[in-house]
Amino acid sequence: MPTTTELLQGTLDLLILKAISLGPLHGYGVLLRIQQISRDKLQIQQGSLYPALYRLEHQGIITSEWGESDNKRRAKYYRLTAAGKRRLQQELAYWQRLSEAIGFVLSAVSEDL
Repeated sequence: MPTTTELLQGTLDLLILKAISLGPLHGYGVLLRIQQISRDKLQIQQGSLYPALYRLEHQGIITSEWGESDNKRRAKYYRLTAAGKRRLQQELAYWQRLSEAIGFVLSAVSEDL
C-alpha cells in the first residue's frame, strides 16, 4: 500500500495558501513545506504546482518577487496578498464544514439510521 495520499480535487490551492501563509516560499519550497507539514503523506508534483501558483498569482491571491534561494540561485518567492489571506480563511472554513460532515457520515452507526 502506498505511503503517500492522493490529493482530493480542489485541495491544492488550500495547501499552497496554507504553506505560503507560514512565510514566503519559492516554488520548490512550497513542495517541501507541504511534504514536511503533512509528515511526508502528501507530495505535490511540480507539474501541478507551478500552474496553480501562476493561476493564484494571476487572480491576485498571491504575489511574487525575485530573490536568491539557499543554494544561491535566482528564485521567485511567493507570499499571500490581503485577498489571499481572506481566501485562505474562506477555504479553511469550507474544509472544516466539509470534513465535519464527512466525519458524521463515516461515524454513523446503524442506530443513527
